[in-house]
Amino acid sequence: MSNRVADYTIEQKLNALLKLQTIDSKMDEILKIRGDLPEGVQDLEDEIEGYNTRLQNFKSELQNLENYAEENKTRKKEADRLIQKYKEQQNNVKNNREFESLSKEIESEELEIELCDKRIRESQDKINKKTEEVRATTERIADKTKDLDIKKQELNTIIQESEGDEAKLNKDREKQIKNVEERLLRSYEKIRKNASNGLAVVMVTREACGGCFNIVPPQRQTEIFEKKKIIVCEHCGRIFAGVDEVVTIIEEKVKVVKAPKKLVTALKKDDAEPLV
Repeated sequence: MSNRVADYTIEQKLNALLKLQTIDSKMDEILKIRGDLPEGVQDLEDEIEGYNTRLQNFKSELQNLENYAEENKTRKKEADRLIQKYKEQQNNVKNNREFESLSKEIESEELEIELCDKRIRESQDKINKKTEEVRATTERIADKTKDLDIKKQELNTIIQESEGDEAKLNKDREKQIKNVEERLLRSYEKIRKNASNGLAVVMVTREACGGCFNIVPPQRQTEIFEKKKIIVCEHCGRIFAGVDEVVTIIEEKVKVVKAPKKLVTALKKDDAEPLV
């Protein structure tokens, strides 16, 4: 912060803040024209990213299921081969004990085949469901991408129409910030961030705060008008930059109220009648 800014009077500091507020308010109007498009674009991008992550997970799960099914198919083939082998060996056995032993091996491999078939069926059911989820998610991504392209096009059109004004305002803001005391700038930014309408510096208009519209007492208005110290609204905390209209404080005021015409006529009639 330069010495020149540090040596500003209170009035100069308030005027510098008011100019900055004017620039920011114009920028707010430009951003307001864009409406919810920036947020809409960001939401769609996040949503599509989430769907892409889900799609990758689905594909990974699908690949694991297919691998598992192939493993069981391979194991089933191996069981078939072993059964044939054991049956051939049964033809050459020398005693019943060897025959029974081979029979048990054959039975074990047959059970293994049944188990493999069950695993293959279960895997195939899961593969079918997961394939459907992949298809549905892919279509959803395509639909969301179309919506995103439309919103982006709308947003880019609006940005292009206002980019000249926006660039000028940004340049003006950079210059104006140099005229604002650093301590006041921090307070200004904090108030502005918390204000729903972006107003951190306001005028007293029609005896009320230009931000929250609460009435400002006459004596307070006089102090604000004099600009001898920085005053904030006791209701919303916004900084007062001045008063649009000077309020004259009148301690006593006599009002002359004219009586209605009918009442005057009635009083005259009463005066004409004698008192009892």
